[in-house]
Amino acid sequence: MTASDIRFLGAVALTLCAASASLGADGDERIQVFEENPRYWQYKGQPLLLLGGSKTDHIFLADDLQNHLDEIVGVGANYVRCTMSQRESPDLKPHQRLPDGKFDLDRWNEDYWRRFADCLRWCHERDIIIQIEVWDRFDFSREHWESSPWRPQNNVNYSAAETGLAAAYPVHAWRDQQPFFHTVPGMRMYDGEKSDRIRKHQQHFVARILEASLEYPNVLYCMNNETSTAPRWGQYWMTFIRERAAEHNVDVLGTDMFDDVWKPQQSRKLRLALDQPGIYPFIDVSQVNSRSFNEDHWNSILWIAQQREAHPRPLNHTKIYSDGQYNFGTGTPVDGVERFWRNLIAGSASQRFHRPDAGIGLNDIAKACIRAARKAESRVPFWEVSPAMELLSDRDTDEAYLAASPGEKYLLYFTDGGAVNLDLSGHPHKFDLRWIDISIGDWGDQTSLAGGGRVGITAPGPAGWVAAIVRNR
Repeated sequence: MTASDIRFLGAVALTLCAASASLGADGDERIQVFEENPRYWQYKGQPLLLLGGSKTDHIFLADDLQNHLDEIVGVGANYVRCTMSQRESPDLKPHQRLPDGKFDLDRWNEDYWRRFADCLRWCHERDIIIQIEVWDRFDFSREHWESSPWRPQNNVNYSAAETGLAAAYPVHAWRDQQPFFHTVPGMRMYDGEKSDRIRKHQQHFVARILEASLEYPNVLYCMNNETSTAPRWGQYWMTFIRERAAEHNVDVLGTDMFDDVWKPQQSRKLRLALDQPGIYPFIDVSQVNSRSFNEDHWNSILWIAQQREAHPRPLNHTKIYSDGQYNFGTGTPVDGVERFWRNLIAGSASQRFHRPDAGIGLNDIAKACIRAARKAESRVPFWEVSPAMELLSDRDTDEAYLAASPGEKYLLYFTDGGAVNLDLSGHPHKFDLRWIDISIGDWGDQTSLAGGGRVGITAPGPAGWVAAIVRNR
């Protein structure tokens, strides 16, 4: 990290700290870090576990949205991802399309923004937390760039010569060859007045998002979808959003989603976020849910959770890959369900199944999984336990995972049936065990355990099961 980067980070931290001092009168009602356990969220003054699944990521552009939101709430979900999509048909771009087919970046497509405003209002009415994703690198490369309002050939506001933006960006977006994401001074491809010209319109776009969203207390902000761009880009927009919010006496929380978190121990960007709580008040670690499976996935998310303990704050998963078996490691629906539960046991604050076809969205498997998690939460609130794998013995690899408040509460998750020993020594009490069948999202049998030693626990059958174990008072 260069001296310039260090100075920039310091300035960002000071700005965010100053902005956070301007908490509005409705501050206690807003989504914020849970005071009693900062690894989780609270909303309207109460702790809140965020669970979700939806048929699309750009939720505000979904057809029949109100019914879909009712479907989400109906299974116990309360969390949606809202990418500010730039890749839809010409009639669903954010900017106004002129009669000649070109776009005007100074004028808005009212249908796009009406849909966004409706979505914000309807989510608020249903107590759904909406995580807005400002930029998606895939909207600005390959085929999506060809129809983008931001492409110089497609708008009346600037030319290729005035901005340095090319007519085509044919390589994969992860290669970070798009100057659109380097318009902040100090970045690798920053080009003075050319970049400034683009950034003026970018600011206009982000300000329009905030014009609609700042009044709502149920909103989180994520700057990018799985970015491979230098962190300075996202930090600039976090600062921009926080400063605009502070002008309205509102405190908001923003973060970024880094692409290389699928290999967390090697990710310098994740390390930066973990070490900078003033800049990243929560961290979206969605990419840990790709490429890794089984016990390897557990080791990755547990490592992140352990590193987070130096500065406790929420870990969000706005995407759990769970279908398609793509070569970037989406896996199968079974893998998605297992990732969902490992993340919960490890102490993550939010879970959302990615949309089809790289995820299961809100299909019947996802619905059952969410219902099961709510049943587990009703017996053992996740924010009252923490990983306790040392209490398990006779466990096969990837067989079972445990979170506990020893002597009081335990959540024991079996990935596919099995049997383990749970150490209850030192706790000579009676415990109630209630099984939850993840495959149907419903209660199973109930039994009693006698503490004071190691107790054998066998899942009722194959597939996923959770044992909610609570001390009998």
